Amino acid sequence: MLTEAVKVPLVDTASPVWFDGTLLPSGEATLHVLTHSLHNGGAVFEGIRAYDGRLFLGKEHFRRLQRSAELLGYTLPWLVDDLQAAAEAVLWAGGLKDAYVRPIAWRGSESVTVLAQGCRIHTAIAAWDWPVESALGDGTGGLRLVLSDWRRPAPDTAPTASKCSGLYITGTLSRAAAARSGHDDALMLDMAGHVAETTVTNIVLVRDGRLLSPLPTCFLDSLTKRHVFDLARGLGLSVHEGTVSLDDLDAADEVFVTGTSVELRPVVSLDRPGKHSTWPVGRITTALREAFRASTRAHA
Repeated sequence: MLTEAVKVPLVDTASPVWFDGTLLPSGEATLHVLTHSLHNGGAVFEGIRAYDGRLFLGKEHFRRLQRSAELLGYTLPWLVDDLQAAAEAVLWAGGLKDAYVRPIAWRGSESVTVLAQGCRIHTAIAAWDWPVESALGDGTGGLRLVLSDWRRPAPDTAPTASKCSGLYITGTLSRAAAARSGHDDALMLDMAGHVAETTVTNIVLVRDGRLLSPLPTCFLDSLTKRHVFDLARGLGLSVHEGTVSLDDLDAADEVFVTGTSVELRPVVSLDRPGKHSTWPVGRITTALREAFRASTRAHA
């Protein structure tokens, strides 16, 4: 099963929160009930791992946070370096070494109308102890997927290149349905019926020693996947992005997913109406997992 957030309220477990420039106890970092982004889904956020107390791909994530906000029509009131320093302060204040870091920005409570005129832009960063499966001794088993009834939206219907909170409702619905059917996660198709991603991770196929992944035309382009692609090239593997069909998925030698929350996990099965597909936890997936784990310590 994919690691979920801690089982007790995060307000009781998170380190101090950086909130609009000030470190606060997590229980004091609160919002007004009329916060615009709560009503209209306009928050943008990131998920970043810290290893040995240092952010992994931190600047890349904060740059994407800035781009996400711009796609939603607002500008963050902080520079990338400011945000990186703030995240490091949260880790230090919480005494965290290996942790999950969640920066988020949103429109405030000055208006709840769709126009959002005059809303102040707020920014916060929280961090907590959220181990990946490998740290818990449960990272080698494969994930069991089920095909979701929901699809990722076309890029001309939503800001799909933004890590926007409103775009995560279909993932929430799909993951909940997958859990009810005894699966670990759901595979989501795009508007044309091609393979897109899972609810929170990018998917990669391995066939004949070659990596293939869907083009991120209607979902978030994973920074973790970009890093994995660089590792793959370093191992002499070729990498390609393009249209991926369910038939391509069936023909793959290995399948894995990658993203900040899971790092890199093999996929061993997919259930869809009338078909059950399986894959082994293969040599290339295993090699990339080992290379990834080493790189988080070397480059964090």
